[in-house]
Amino acid sequence: MGIPEDKSVIIRTANKSDAELLLSFDRHISRSELESIIGLGRVFILECGGSFAGWLRYGLFRDNTPFMNMLFLLEEYRGRGFGKKLVLFRERKMAEYGYVIVMTSTASDEYAQHFYNRLGYKTVGGFAPSGEPYELILSKKIDG
Repeated sequence: MGIPEDKSVIIRTANKSDAELLLSFDRHISRSELESIIGLGRVFILECGGSFAGWLRYGLFRDNTPFMNMLFLLEEYRGRGFGKKLVLFRERKMAEYGYVIVMTSTASDEYAQHFYNRLGYKTVGGFAPSGEPYELILSKKIDG
């Protein structure tokens, strides 16, 4: 199945009323932290044909570099280009805000590293969390 026409795909900044929905899927963040970053405008929601399809949330690495902490699409929306749409939307927003570099990370045993590489992200480092796969740190220069 192809990607719907752009007019049926909406990416918007999350608001307080989205918190419950996001928390029903996202077990990696506390309610208070999610509410805080929603208030800062650091969560983007993707809707397709009026239905919730996924989200992206980010923070700031070293308080000055946007770092994507979560990119998640519901199963039925995966492999259809929506993740790329969300990432590129975020990059445009970060460029509008004046940032010139964006970052993210992924486990070395996850396919996501190849997804990010195709979008121009380069591995710039990593670390080995105890008992977990090596975590790759990825960075990309954007037009700010």
